Amino acid sequence: MALQIHHVCRPILPPPSTGSRSSWPTKQFTIGRDVHRSVASTKSIASKTRKNLRSSVRVRSSLEMSGPTVVVGQVTEVDKDTFWPIVNAAGDKTVVLDMYTQWCGPCKIIAPKFQELAEKYLDVVFLKLDCNQENKPLAKELGIKVVPTFKILKHGKILKEVTGAKFDSVVAAMEDVRSS
Repeated sequence: MALQIHHVCRPILPPPSTGSRSSWPTKQFTIGRDVHRSVASTKSIASKTRKNLRSSVRVRSSLEMSGPTVVVGQVTEVDKDTFWPIVNAAGDKTVVLDMYTQWCGPCKIIAPKFQELAEKYLDVVFLKLDCNQENKPLAKELGIKVVPTFKILKHGKILKEVTGAKFDSVVAAMEDVRSS
């Protein structure tokens, strides 16, 4: 069981008629190391602005909320702690993992195309893993040799791999796994 916080800052006065509740700033995250970030961001609000805001915090607990949240239509950043829980939670959905580094030129070029795929294929989970020192054990476990490397998984098993920034090959491999 995991606890999640949904933090919403709302103006005391109603928003203008053009605004909507969805435009109010909001944060949602699992309790853990990010709690201090929320507190720090709340403290950083200028006192003048703080007078005009009302902060509400809802803490929810559920057996269904077990770990990080994946947003459909977006690429989710994972690390050594969140990767396997997300893959296991995906069940029979296809999972596409982009393994990259910050310094990799081809990784930077293919990233926007990977985001477009996430927006197009809403039945597929798109993840990205920065293969830095912190995530080295997971990268080694997944057998990465070059970046970018794309792993296509289903039912928690790696079924296809594409090395290099070969967009068409990634799409073909994903389609193949999706249809199986």
